[in-house]
Amino acid sequence: MLYGHIDTQPSILILERAPFPTSESYLSQLPASLLTLKNLGANDVYFWYLANSGPSPSAPKPEDFADLKINLIYPCTESHVKKYSKQGVRMVIETPEIYAEKVKPYMLEKREQGRLNWVWNIIEGKTEVEDVIYRTPQGRDGDEGFLLLPDLNWDRKTMESLHLLGLVERRDIWSLRDLKKKHISWLRHMREKFIEATTRTYPELEEDQLKLYVHYQPTYYHFHIHIVHVALEAGATQATGKAIGLESIVAQLETMESDAQAGMDQVDLHYTVGEASEIWTEIFEPLKKKTGRASLPQ
Repeated sequence: MLYGHIDTQPSILILERAPFPTSESYLSQLPASLLTLKNLGANDVYFWYLANSGPSPSAPKPEDFADLKINLIYPCTESHVKKYSKQGVRMVIETPEIYAEKVKPYMLEKREQGRLNWVWNIIEGKTEVEDVIYRTPQGRDGDEGFLLLPDLNWDRKTMESLHLLGLVERRDIWSLRDLKKKHISWLRHMREKFIEATTRTYPELEEDQLKLYVHYQPTYYHFHIHIVHVALEAGATQATGKAIGLESIVAQLETMESDAQAGMDQVDLHYTVGEASEIWTEIFEPLKKKTGRASLPQ
């Protein structure tokens, strides 16, 4: 945003990036047209870069100006292609029964396909060691160990786009569905440590400029928490039907009656899925064809 005057009258000029052209000729030539490319890191099949697509009058050297954040997945799978392809979206209701009978077996299948290798690499200290902002001493805290590092989608410079990732060491919690009342103190402890570490590492930020959430369905089935700047544009990944505030999860666990084993596997969850995703094509679309709705009859 630029503030100035036109004919002595105060004015605001708002600049936004237009969508990339979708023509094959443009997109095929784009990688070769980049002036500079800086490697930010790599882990398993994931690579990420900062790039310069054109000269900047204010930058003395091309490498001092980056206007593109580039993620590369190589080699990619059919699931990656489906995830990033344009597709319709559906709102579904996942009951405890659907989760237990259909979704949890699906999660297990995906976990056994080696798609979490990049997560294990981070947790075991094989990759991205220099990027870790905070971690409990590896292995010391057993089921309560965790670490914090920049998300691969952040350029690591723009504070209002801050996006960090909190990973837990334990491997038995795949998603928020595995959280129970007995985990409340652990979740609160992680939240406190993540906020402390973030504001210490980036002193220009204050606690009330951060929000923490988890995804459901998550992209990968190992429990993790997103820590972002409150001003980060709320796109699809932060929208209702995808992101659930960590504090809201804790509050829901607190209000559950019963013992410490009561948990998020006992509630209905409403969320969005892409029509090309296997969650839709293999689980909810067949349910809809059978019952007339993307859930089990009440």
